[in-house]
Amino acid sequence: MILLQATETTVAIEKSAIWLDKLADMAVSYAPKILGAILVYIIGSWIIRSLVRMLGKSLNQRKFDASLQKFLLSLTSATLSILLFLAIAGMIGVDITSFAALLAGAGIAIGAALNGSLGNLAGGVMIMIFKPFKVSDMIEAQGIIGVVTEIGIFCTTVLTEDNKTVFLPNGALSTGVITNYTTHGNLRVDLTIAIDAGANIDQARDVAIKAMRSHPKVLESPAPSVNVSSLADGITTLTLCPFTTQTDYWDVYFGVQERVKKAFDENKVAAPMPTSVVYNRQG
Repeated sequence: MILLQATETTVAIEKSAIWLDKLADMAVSYAPKILGAILVYIIGSWIIRSLVRMLGKSLNQRKFDASLQKFLLSLTSATLSILLFLAIAGMIGVDITSFAALLAGAGIAIGAALNGSLGNLAGGVMIMIFKPFKVSDMIEAQGIIGVVTEIGIFCTTVLTEDNKTVFLPNGALSTGVITNYTTHGNLRVDLTIAIDAGANIDQARDVAIKAMRSHPKVLESPAPSVNVSSLADGITTLTLCPFTTQTDYWDVYFGVQERVKKAFDENKVAAPMPTSVVYNRQG
């Protein structure tokens, strides 16, 4: 019995010695790799932080949009961190081929699932880089006219004149036609008003220009103008062209029409009379 116990103890000691030898071999084999991986991680992390910091300063000097700066810095940091992780895994001896294939497959699947969102993301980046408009600009796009209140990564927020908040997807917005009414600092308000075909055009022009200049928010320069835009069916159509600022656009749009109409009435500028032709067919 004693001999059996001694034998078992000896076997256990021998197994322990074998495991210790294996651990020692593994330590000798992997210790330099682990230490190297730790060193690479420390240096790599410092380099990533430095590059991101330098990129942030560059974007800030070029006055990139704050939202775009945050997005680009996060994307750069995440991409470099993934590359650093793959490099460290390769140093330790991990086969990164299958991992890279899995990562690529996941990227394709995510890209397919988020096809529309990625298009909006790309559109947002393009808008923030090329800056066809900025916050507080009045624009017309996708059939919407309003003031830009926010430019996001995925959509742009516009406040319309009737106080509706509209979210425009950046994908369609970046590839469509955008009219920026604010670029040159003033806007021309195009209005039409009809007068009788027999009315004196010169008199109507003088009265209309005087009425437009009486509006406190119509600019003196460029000067307002009046042009004949059409002659048809016993009606002369005049186009009124006063200039104003973006913030006063709608005040001028509605106010000028009212002032010109009242001025025409006071100065006896005849309005067109609707006419109709009646045929009497006998037999």
